[in-house]
Amino acid sequence: MRLLLVSDLHYSLPLFDWVLEVAGDFDVVVMAGDHLDLASLVDGRAQATVVKKYFERIRAKTQLLICSGNHDLDSKNEAGEKMARWLLGRRNDGVLSDGESKTIGDILFTACPWWDGPVSQGEIGRQLAEAAKLRQGRRQGARKAEHQERWIWIYHAPPSHSPIAWGGARYFGDDALRNWIGQYQPDIVMCGHVHEAPYVQSGSWVDCIGKTWVFNTGHYMGAPPAHV
Repeated sequence: MRLLLVSDLHYSLPLFDWVLEVAGDFDVVVMAGDHLDLASLVDGRAQATVVKKYFERIRAKTQLLICSGNHDLDSKNEAGEKMARWLLGRRNDGVLSDGESKTIGDILFTACPWWDGPVSQGEIGRQLAEAAKLRQGRRQGARKAEHQERWIWIYHAPPSHSPIAWGGARYFGDDALRNWIGQYQPDIVMCGHVHEAPYVQSGSWVDCIGKTWVFNTGHYMGAPPAHV
């Protein structure tokens, strides 16, 4: 399976154009959050409308998997925590998004939302626990070890205390994610969020935590976007 990971496009339409152009060369395209840009002069609702059009066009070429980042939050849940409600509608269009898991080939993909407080963090914990049970059940039913399902998470923030979370002066990683990686040991976690990590001393675009490989594309100006 050939996968493309991009993140942090921040409503840069030339970057979306590049992803659309190459999407057909990949079996799966992963867009790991921060599709919108809080600093843009364009209204957030207008940004979301345009980005959803790109999602539709990319989805017409290949499998598209997305998650929310901190720039994508447009509403609040019942606990008053911010969330990206505009992304949840992608479930009706065959695009894997926040809170969902989907098997493609022999890989189970899980897309996690950006969490803004203990309630939304707890929801991710339950999501991962349910996906882990699903994966374990399928593993037990597999006849041969080589047919066992792999597990990839899509999670905007990188894990804490990892070079892919290093911004040049301090770490910007997620403690909860690091704990979940230790608990469940997925095969791969695809991230973004920390723009500088791949390009600064002591940073990186890749790390291995236990048996889990974690990736962060980083971000720079200009096309093509940073990608893995």
